[in-house]
Amino acid sequence: MDSLERLLEIMARLRDKEHGCPWDREQTFATIAPHTIEEAYEVDDAIRRGDRAALREELCDLLLQVVYHAQMAREEGAFEFEDVARQLCDKLVRRHPHVFGEATVKSAEAQTREWEAHKAAERAARAGERGAAPGVLDDLPLALPALLRAHKLQRRAALTGLWGELAPPRRALARLEREAAEVERQVPDAATAGRLREALGDLLESCVAFARSLELDCEQALREANARLEREIRVREAAHRAATPRP
Repeated sequence: MDSLERLLEIMARLRDKEHGCPWDREQTFATIAPHTIEEAYEVDDAIRRGDRAALREELCDLLLQVVYHAQMAREEGAFEFEDVARQLCDKLVRRHPHVFGEATVKSAEAQTREWEAHKAAERAARAGERGAAPGVLDDLPLALPALLRAHKLQRRAALTGLWGELAPPRRALARLEREAAEVERQVPDAATAGRLREALGDLLESCVAFARSLELDCEQALREANARLEREIRVREAAHRAATPRP
């Protein structure tokens, strides 16, 4: 028995109605989903820290999430892990005709355009199966971090040709300054909390647009700012402890 087969058997045993783990038996897709998101972030953290031992462990935990969802789907008769793996194989081959077929791609940028075209075709096919018109936002998850989702919303909107071209940095910065002025205008009036929140949201969204104009990742910029703030807090905390006399 290979490791994957053993893993699937262990997961099935954990979910067994008579002999499984009480906690595991009670879980649902909804209760496991937050753990799935958390594990993905922990994979990202291990990569950013360059810790390969931690990355192996976090990938292990992320794989557990996939196996967990697949086992619950199997119990419902919806699909199994094998179906997930088969669909992934088919998708990778379909989206890489330059590797598995006769097509040619000259650069990573060209491959990105091809990838988007393949995804658009898949969205159209899924919409057709539902008898609906395809939309460029159809497969954009609501659960993405807000800054990242704003970036993807703007990028997807640009693909439609209805949103206009990406603004150059100076024009994007001018918009950012206008939104900041609107936030400042709303601040003195405590009765306009709703409008202030809306103006603040527009300011954040314009920050994303400005970052895109510079080909920067707003989510990554905020992560790095958080890291700088964390380091500063820890330095000040350590200095405070060192200066405080012990009882």
